[in-house]
Amino acid sequence: MAQSVAGFRPAPRLPLGDRAFSVILALSAGLVLVLILILGLSLAHGSAAAHAKFSWSFIIGTDWDPVRGNFGALPFIYGTLASSLLALLVAVPVGIGTGIFLAEIAPRSVAGPLAFMIELLAAVPSVVYGMWGIFVVVPLMQHVQGAVGGRWGDFFLFSGPPVGIGLLTASLILAIMILPFIAAITKDSIQAVPRVQAEAGLALGSTRWEMISGPVLRYARKGILGGIVLALGRALGETMAVTMLIGNNPQIKFSLFRSAYSMAAVLANEFAEATRDLHTSALVAVALTLLGVTLVVNALARLLIWSAIGQTEGRPS
Repeated sequence: MAQSVAGFRPAPRLPLGDRAFSVILALSAGLVLVLILILGLSLAHGSAAAHAKFSWSFIIGTDWDPVRGNFGALPFIYGTLASSLLALLVAVPVGIGTGIFLAEIAPRSVAGPLAFMIELLAAVPSVVYGMWGIFVVVPLMQHVQGAVGGRWGDFFLFSGPPVGIGLLTASLILAIMILPFIAAITKDSIQAVPRVQAEAGLALGSTRWEMISGPVLRYARKGILGGIVLALGRALGETMAVTMLIGNNPQIKFSLFRSAYSMAAVLANEFAEATRDLHTSALVAVALTLLGVTLVVNALARLLIWSAIGQTEGRPS
């Protein structure tokens, strides 16, 4: 074979099977983007009437009245974001701590069965969590809200009657639902850390906690943060449990004990009963907004993760 310019041989062509496999993988990845595009276009077409009438006031409006034909989605956006972020505040420390315990501290005889039981929580249907929340968590929250409200009820975060159902109750159930994702991915990420990382830290005189919080978590942070983003996506789109526990009140009240409403909950409650075309179009617009909020929040979370990892890797050790 003749040599090319500068004496370098051309790169060998891949075998036919490898090229076909690469094409199939590229088409599979492209199919995901096509499906998202089709979904977005379908929702945009179905919500055209609502967007034509309300324009941007649909996003920033706070009045949701199907009888009068007034539709504003801001209360649902607030309820979705508030419940998801509160759930993350509860689930992230517990999930990461559980993953560290299973991967580094618990003996194998305990870690195996416990990890299996935690992962089973992800398989429990959403409606079961909702029923459990109604019969177990709501009565407990009534006592908690009564005690807290009696002492700090004048503070806006704790105002409201002690009915048990509300934003905080739904967020606690959401935290339990997303906990298995964070714990399982944290455990797997830590177990993927090369043992020489941990052994090097111990050899340098680090305590067990210093070894875990230093080289182990630093090596596993990408996987852990990815698990948090996955849990956030699950929390944003959760429907049945939130519908049963959040109170379904389309008003913005900055209190943990007040009722709220999420975008997924309003779709579950009203879509089958929508009789007017404008009402149906408004609900489809809520679905499109939920898709957009999910994409934007997950994209921002990914950017924050990449920024944090980049800054950490850029520091001298």
